[in-house]
Amino acid sequence: MPTKFTNAISKEKSPFKKDFWLHTFIVVFFAAWLNSLIGTVDLANWFLENILVVLFAGFLVLSYRIFKFCTLSYLLICIYLCLHVYGSKYSYAENPLGYWLKDALDLQRNHYDRIVHFSFGFLLAYPMREVFLSWLKFKPWVAWVLPIEITLSISGFYELIEWAVADIFFKAQGDAYLGTQGDIWDAQKDIFLAFLGAILATTIVSLIKRGLRSDDK
Repeated sequence: MPTKFTNAISKEKSPFKKDFWLHTFIVVFFAAWLNSLIGTVDLANWFLENILVVLFAGFLVLSYRIFKFCTLSYLLICIYLCLHVYGSKYSYAENPLGYWLKDALDLQRNHYDRIVHFSFGFLLAYPMREVFLSWLKFKPWVAWVLPIEITLSISGFYELIEWAVADIFFKAQGDAYLGTQGDIWDAQKDIFLAFLGAILATTIVSLIKRGLRSDDK
């Protein structure tokens, strides 16, 4: 029988062996990850794109005994990682879904990279908030603000990593890895979209929590 689908305020969390939802998310992610590897058109770019995925997954595994996320956070993390590895399969600038959106919406470029950058803030702000609120025991207002600030910081730092990888260490894969598609403001737009995603996510959660409090009165 499936275990309860929990959120950040849920008090009880199922042990790993009985956590149906977490098992499902792991299977879905590994299926997406293997599919991206088997079908990749640029193996060198795939390895570059997946370095951070391995580090992130390693953090989740190593920290599991110390702190377990709620089901909702694991779902959001799974969706983000699947979006990222799907992008690594073709490279962001050549992603088929991005081309489909380009044709359907009459856009000037492949916007799949924009979707993933926005998703970084929108999907991971909630898990970050849970870390600060439930694991590190920060004050509630701090747990609201820090995910937005950290999203902005990580996005900026990631653009520096992209520059270093593309211009210093792996010049042959530079264009595919950056995926700027001729936009000189690509890095700034990516940072802004992640920042906007985090603001929207925290705003939505805040409005939902206020609505639930109003219903209890």
